[in-house]
Amino acid sequence: MQRFLLNISYIGTNFRGIQKTINRAEEQLVDVKSVQGCIDLALNVLRPANKVETVLSSRTDKGVHALHSTLHVDLQKYGTKTYDPTTITGVLNRTLHKQKLQIRVIKTERVPDTFHCRYNALGRTYLYRIAVLRKKSDDSNCIDNRAFEEFIPIEEIDRCYFIQKYPFDIERCRSVARMFEGMHDFRTFTSTNRDDNPSFRHPRFTVRRIEKISIKPGKTLAIGVNTALAQDLYDFWDIEIKGKSFLYKQVRRIVGALVAIGVGRIDEKSIYEMLTIPSKHSWDSRITLAPAYGLYLSKIHYNEKDKYIEAQENDKEHELPSGNTTKT
Repeated sequence: MQRFLLNISYIGTNFRGIQKTINRAEEQLVDVKSVQGCIDLALNVLRPANKVETVLSSRTDKGVHALHSTLHVDLQKYGTKTYDPTTITGVLNRTLHKQKLQIRVIKTERVPDTFHCRYNALGRTYLYRIAVLRKKSDDSNCIDNRAFEEFIPIEEIDRCYFIQKYPFDIERCRSVARMFEGMHDFRTFTSTNRDDNPSFRHPRFTVRRIEKISIKPGKTLAIGVNTALAQDLYDFWDIEIKGKSFLYKQVRRIVGALVAIGVGRIDEKSIYEMLTIPSKHSWDSRITLAPAYGLYLSKIHYNEKDKYIEAQENDKEHELPSGNTTKT
């Protein structure tokens, strides 16, 4: 039995989320609406001797994308041979491509049996893409329909959050973003958790640390003639949020608050109150939750030494018959 770390990316538009859901009462043991379920099916093409059971490093919701996420799986091959990581990558990508699934395995790595993709993660970086109007619309009476009347590149559909509001104060967003950095009780910035776990109700559960929030100029995904038009109409911004772990919908709520600041819907006092009076009742109703489709899990961070397996194998090779190891 060997443990492998799968580095994956996916477009989440057509998936219910990354985590699979199995309804054992209905004997439904296959979930093709989740990223994890599709990867499990693809892994079975390798015909391992053991049952395929993947473990996720992070969970993303319906519509959320991933530039880099990870999961690990233990695989045993019939006979004395072992699986080659490069072969696993090729077989999985070919299988997923045949099924027209928007999932891609970036790399497969052999890792120690003690490695855990979730518990060994040092942190996670999320990216949220927004695009804001560069100039005021000629018709101020069509606010409700503006999102449908303004040009949006077809390449950006379900990939970026377009904000049809002018002006947008990006410098004020950057200033307020620093208020979220550090250790805070983010109870106001989480939705009710989906898991019925008593530990999630502990007061310390909602205390998290955000290492850094950066807001940098972004680029449009538009191509051809759409590129110039998109750049003329919108300013694209990338909001990166890095931390060890995040609460349910925490990133989308933070982005929603930053957007509300940018368009002048709320002020710094509202952000301060939500952070210093952590409660679901402190949420400012003027803030709109940022949609899922603008969010990308950008990177899972690891200490490369934790994935290093040669030392572990060398220790086994130098074991003496008595069970003692050689001494230098």
